[in-house]
Amino acid sequence: MSAKPKSAPSKTRIVLIRAEPIELSQFLKFSGAAESGGQAKQAVVDGAVWVNGTVETRKGKKLVRGDKVTVGDETLVVQLEG
Repeated sequence: MSAKPKSAPSKTRIVLIRAEPIELSQFLKFSGAAESGGQAKQAVVDGAVWVNGTVETRKGKKLVRGDKVTVGDETLVVQLEG
């Protein structure tokens, strides 16, 4: 079982996507949480990304509306456009 992040995120932001599911690494790049796809994949592999309160190391993890992705001090909430 994975431990929760050491400190609570200070910011929450809704990120609108056009279609679901979206891969975690693509979502990180699209949301601006990572500057590049390579940086997004590395953050996931390094265990620096949490999905719904659990560390996630699968860069291909599929996200759907309502999922909460925490990176650093920010939580990104997946929402579908429209």
